[in-house]
Amino acid sequence: MAENIDDLTIAFYQDDRNVLKEIKKIVLTRGNWTTIMYLFQDLNKKTNEYEAPKVSIRRYQKRGGIYKQQSKFNISSAKQGREIAAILVDWFPEGAEEDRPKKPRAKSTAGNRPGGQPAGEPPSDHEDESGDDGNTMQSDI
Repeated sequence: MAENIDDLTIAFYQDDRNVLKEIKKIVLTRGNWTTIMYLFQDLNKKTNEYEAPKVSIRRYQKRGGIYKQQSKFNISSAKQGREIAAILVDWFPEGAEEDRPKKPRAKSTAGNRPGGQPAGEPPSDHEDESGDDGNTMQSDI
């Protein structure tokens, strides 16, 4: 793998041929857990031509100074990509509650459990897996 996020790629060469060609790469989150979306094409070995573009969303975790892939999800066709995009737009319409600035809440230490977990909330099953910005959580993708 790679030591730096910007060095991660899904390009794959076999017998000096680029059999998986990375077209674009967008880093969605940075940190010890990072999410990257790639636009790529597979080489059809029979026709020696690249197939229609696909998308791969991959999660990496930095361990021992190296990013290692933990999971991936491939969008196998333009149709599937448009269906996913339409669902996301439906679930997260513009102007949704999360898009509005939030009022700062006063922090209270009264009733907090050790470790900073507020009383009445279940304990966290994982340690902070946030990246450098402190806003990124591990997801299932």
